[in-house]
Amino acid sequence: MILADCIVSRCNQLLTCRGPIPKRKDDLKDVGVLANGSIASSEGKIVFVGEDEDLKKNVQLVDGGKHIDGQGYVGLPGFVDSHTHLPFAGSREEEFKLRLEGHTYQQLAEKGMGIQTTVNATREATREDLVRLSLERLDSMLTHGTTTTEAKSGYGLNIEDELKQLYAIRQANNTHPIDIVSTFMGAHEVPKEYRSRKEDYIEILTQEILPRVRENQLAEFFDVFCEEGVYSIEETRHLIRTAKAEGFKIKLHADEFAPLGGAVLAAEEGAVSADHLIAISDEGIDTLARSQTVATLLPGVSFFLMQDKKAPARKLIDKGAIVALATDFNPGSSMTESLFFVMQLAVFTLKMGVEEAVNAVTANASYALTRDQEIGSLEVGKKMDLVLCRAPHYLTLVYHFGINPIKHVIKNGNVVLKDGIVMSEKNGEA
Repeated sequence: MILADCIVSRCNQLLTCRGPIPKRKDDLKDVGVLANGSIASSEGKIVFVGEDEDLKKNVQLVDGGKHIDGQGYVGLPGFVDSHTHLPFAGSREEEFKLRLEGHTYQQLAEKGMGIQTTVNATREATREDLVRLSLERLDSMLTHGTTTTEAKSGYGLNIEDELKQLYAIRQANNTHPIDIVSTFMGAHEVPKEYRSRKEDYIEILTQEILPRVRENQLAEFFDVFCEEGVYSIEETRHLIRTAKAEGFKIKLHADEFAPLGGAVLAAEEGAVSADHLIAISDEGIDTLARSQTVATLLPGVSFFLMQDKKAPARKLIDKGAIVALATDFNPGSSMTESLFFVMQLAVFTLKMGVEEAVNAVTANASYALTRDQEIGSLEVGKKMDLVLCRAPHYLTLVYHFGINPIKHVIKNGNVVLKDGIVMSEKNGEA
């Protein structure tokens, strides 16, 4: 008999999103649906996934264990948000108003607004301010089904404030139920004080800040905004090769506004993911399709910036690229913590199938954080990260848009969201 301390039984449907991971082409359409599905875990790890009749025969709940009746619910793996800019201060509503009046993102940046606005506010904030703000945002993420997220620095752009952001990420990770994967992005922009001598800032990044981040184990990934007017292909290559030599895994903001060649560079340099890709070239699509680099699409950006041009999801999928979805949560171009909403946007604006979108926020998103052996699907041995939605069928999750059907979230076998309310402790309700 299998002993379990957490059981969820009789789900209308249980979407396992089981492997192999990553998923490409037709495999992206397979979400591993189990009707009348049940799942059980012990000490945070899944010990059973299957039909309810088999659960009754093979699994026993230990004294004091948790049991949730899943009848009326659709269960999915906890969502994985592989691209966010979580620890920032300030807001940019005034810029939003200017964009509604016709100003472009690039025009605002040329006027000293954009990223620099958030840099100024983040530099003025204390670490405690950033932790508090991050925890509030993580609560919002959790209510929308996210159980693991990435978080970038990049609004400090100097050694003191980049480290402040990264320490805030670490403290939030130690406090909140959501697991956080940290990324150092000191190359998010060129700080205003170095605009006329970018090479000096690049030297500070590579010779001073990178070693400090690695020495204090403050980040696992390194990211660069490879874009016209920010970091060129040659500068990006130098930065990421230096970071790889320091032991960082690589992500890349690539081909967002111009087809600069960032996607090709990402694949050539073995980056874990190339993100944005709104302006990716056909060469970039073909190169990613032949690689292990994930194409992480951020439909919230084109939606928020009201752009007609969007990432070519269908081309990428049909060519065989590994496609994931993420929020790009940030104050300037995608002010949303809801990966659930992003999944809906992918269906309505990128022409992805519902099954493709589900796998892109679970299985493939876990691969985009190199966590696919632990999370992203409901399989024996993986973490018990589970989202329960009040819905008759998984298609309803997109069909009935504009609402949040997520009622319960289980993280590491602990109930961390109950009836839509975030539990107070990292390990759930006592």
